[in-house]
Amino acid sequence: MNKKSLLYSVKRVLLITAGALLMAFNLKTFVHAGGLIPGGFTGLALLIKESAFRFGGVNVPFSIILYVLNAIPAIISFKYIGKWFTIYSGLMVILSGIFTDWMPAMFIRTIQLHDMLLSAVFGGLLNGVAICLCLYAGATSGGTDFIAVFISEKFRKDAWNYIFIGNCVILSLAAFLFALDRALYSIIFQFTTTAALYRLYRGYQQKTLFIITSKSREVYELIRDETHHAATSFTGIGYYKMAERVMLYSVVSAADVNRLVTAIKKIDPGAFINVVKTEQLNGRFYQRPKD
Repeated sequence: MNKKSLLYSVKRVLLITAGALLMAFNLKTFVHAGGLIPGGFTGLALLIKESAFRFGGVNVPFSIILYVLNAIPAIISFKYIGKWFTIYSGLMVILSGIFTDWMPAMFIRTIQLHDMLLSAVFGGLLNGVAICLCLYAGATSGGTDFIAVFISEKFRKDAWNYIFIGNCVILSLAAFLFALDRALYSIIFQFTTTAALYRLYRGYQQKTLFIITSKSREVYELIRDETHHAATSFTGIGYYKMAERVMLYSVVSAADVNRLVTAIKKIDPGAFINVVKTEQLNGRFYQRPKD
């Protein structure tokens, strides 16, 4: 392993550790204070833990439930998605479970919120930041993320609708077993988490570039070398100067847009660039390897 790879691995571990700590802190403070049920396997683990204690008098460690729920999805991910992607995601699951169980109770007393709405909003924000740290490390928080990535890469289908249905089932159980208001405030928690993810992480978003340039070959080579995406050129007439112009059309990751625009302007200061949000994309689109 060279120095660059070692530094990248250390960076990934540090990001995952920070994300796990923040997630555990959030579960022990805002989520606990509001009696919220997060989405995914984390929420299901909390639901099972609380149900076992309330109806059976058994205090099952949160980490044990979380590990059992993640076992089969992790095996599928290891086999079909990527070895290191699964290992780092598994590290996130393991650390978040340990930190949640062993984090001192003083944190619960520190956040004494009596407003469930505040707990839902600020808890959702922290949850979104924790997941973003994990995504920037090239991993996920496990659970339903394993399932979503597997379905997306194996069958080329968007799995988030199925994940949403699963979350609805979890919240319905929470409403039936405990209280309706907890389930409703948990929806706000999940919505805030999604909004935070959308703003902070753009790895799964795409943007369409329309570039009118006099240096189309150089600009295309830049896009190809920097993003591994191709482009299509169209030749037309620019009526302002009545001159022939070339327009490049390319779809890239939203995270690459600002860097690309800056580099294109260096190649051709007179380039006209229109950036459009891509709502839906069908066809071949380069995805960076998970490992």
